[in-house]
Parts: sequence; C-alpha cells; structure tokens
Amino acid sequence: MSGYLTTHVLDTARGCPAEGMKIDLFRLVGPDRELLKTVVTNDDGRTDAQILPSAEFETGVYELVFHAGEYLDRTGTPPEEPRFLDVIPIRFGMSEAQHYHVPLLLSPFSYATYRGS
Repeated sequence: MSGYLTTHVLDTARGCPAEGMKIDLFRLVGPDRELLKTVVTNDDGRTDAQILPSAEFETGVYELVFHAGEYLDRTGTPPEEPRFLDVIPIRFGMSEAQHYHVPLLLSPFSYATYRGS
C-alpha cells in the first residue's frame, strides 16, 4: 500500500463544512521546516486532491497549518482582537506508508483533531 495524506475541516459552530480555508503543509527535518504546498478547502471542507499524494509521500514529521482566523472573518464570526484562534498548527508523524487523514473540527473558541481513516 502506498501512503498519502488527506484532511477536511468541519465548522462545528455552524454545523457545516469549512469552505475556503487555506491550509499550508510543511515537512520538518531537524530544525528545518519546508513548505510543500498550500491548498484551499472546497465546498465539502475537503481539498480537491490528496494533500500529499502517493508519488510525493515520505515518512517523517509534518505540520498542517490551518488559517482559521481568515475563515472565521469571512464567515461573519464576530471578531475579537486578537482572535482567540487564528492560525492552528497541527504537527504529526507519519511512520508507515499508509493513508493518514488529519481532520480539523473547528469553532471560534476550540478545535479538535484525530487520526481519521
């Protein structure tokens, strides 16, 4: 089996997928953090393609950075200064060539993630 990475974002406060959220993917090697790509969620809160497809997959440490503040601003969530949740980094390891699914469940004052399937 080849490994790959996917995500999706659900807006739990509004009860819908988080459309239009920018997400950056980084690979970490030692002290270095390399931006691999930037994607945006579609109307289903998912990316149109795998964030890290099989052809680009390597085991290691990665970070997904969800730009939640921009999304919350765009959806009309009342702003505070500074916003409680603005940029949400999720750092995780991928140790085997498998499907890794790292979703984000978001509200203006909390978030959760897990290894999905």
